[in-house]
Amino acid sequence: MTDTAVARSILDTLVAFDTTSSRSNLALIEWVKNYLAQFGVQAERVANEAGNKANLFATCGPSVAGGVILSGHSDVVPVEGQAWSSDPWAVREAEGRLYGRGVADMKGFLALALAHVPRFVKGASPVHLAISYDEEVGCQGAPAMIERMAASIPAPRLAIIGEPSSMRIITGHKGISVFEVRIRGHEAHSSLTGHGISANMVAVEIMSHLSDIARKLEAEADVENGFDPPQATLTIGEMEGGTAANILAGHARFVFDLRAPPGVDTAAVLAPLQDQCAALDASMKARFAGTGVKLTQIASAPPMTPDGSDDAVAFVRRLTGENAPASRVAYAAEGGQFQQAGFPTLICGPGSIEQAHQPDEWIASEQFEAGARFMDRLAGQLA
Repeated sequence: MTDTAVARSILDTLVAFDTTSSRSNLALIEWVKNYLAQFGVQAERVANEAGNKANLFATCGPSVAGGVILSGHSDVVPVEGQAWSSDPWAVREAEGRLYGRGVADMKGFLALALAHVPRFVKGASPVHLAISYDEEVGCQGAPAMIERMAASIPAPRLAIIGEPSSMRIITGHKGISVFEVRIRGHEAHSSLTGHGISANMVAVEIMSHLSDIARKLEAEADVENGFDPPQATLTIGEMEGGTAANILAGHARFVFDLRAPPGVDTAAVLAPLQDQCAALDASMKARFAGTGVKLTQIASAPPMTPDGSDDAVAFVRRLTGENAPASRVAYAAEGGQFQQAGFPTLICGPGSIEQAHQPDEWIASEQFEAGARFMDRLAGQLA
């Protein structure tokens, strides 16, 4: 079988694992560990505290400096509520496309890297594979793995994060901070508004303030920073609350994220919100014990910048065969985390982010083949 055919077979296997972020990824990690063992590669797992999820990293080839990290996340976004035209956990090929959850984001990249392990192990310089968990919920899994890698592997030349970029080189991404707001109200009949506090009404007040902050960020955008959109963005992704139309809501909850380009002081952006939540919490507690507002940061990841990436860009251009200027993307990724650990880092992977996260997620067969050529050239560079 050709490397592309092997990668296609591995993609079938990886997609069949339902690694939605709310589920365990251990079955996929165990499969990868056993696969690598066939080629004499020992892999190290870095588990979460609960033990139901794990990162995995492994060195293919000699344990020497100057290697390349190939990194991707194992988790995918949910399929519930989406109108899929075929089984999302089985790769379907039609009209030059491969369909399935994660084919673009980012099991396609992982499959291509794993298919080339037989060549990587023969190289004069190593390839370090890094597979993380919980990237899709705020890049929560990778830091522990990155810390272990920084302490244990010889200094690599660069890290390539295989997020879907249509095989273009990305040297900057935004950072992300994810927050949860929980409001505890005091239930009463909805006609007697003075006898209780509606958690939903308090939530609406806070969300209105968030909308004002988002509009202010857009008005102050630096249109020359290379991001699209250029400004920090603030969106509410989840919300829930109340039990019935005629009851003052006893509880409400919502989650929002702030995605900021390098140089934005996110603490300063959210300081007015912190003040508002503290004031509302105090006023609610003054009326009814047990009520209040709780603002909690549940995830964060730093932005990635072009700093120190010149050599990495030159190296990867030899693999892609393109000389287009490097660009930046609005989504958050694990690149900033690798960069913070001292690894020169960029993003380059097959497929488009525009095809990710949606029903009938797909990757063009041509992009998958381009990814195979990329891995083939990488193996040649390290031979």
